[in-house]
Amino acid sequence: MSENISWTAEAEAKLKEIPFFVRPAARKKIEKFAQEQGINEITVEVYDRAKQQFG
Repeated sequence: MSENISWTAEAEAKLKEIPFFVRPAARKKIEKFAQEQGINEITVEVYDRAKQQFG
């Protein structure tokens, strides 16, 4: 799924704010959101939009 999705350093840093035990699930959800939007690079903006959608 995530083989062609890249993360900016800033977005990776925000991901690290999520508790480690839910981080893999959050990463998958954000990558799936990006794929559905036709986005192949996760920026802070994409991260924030995905997070808003998931609550």
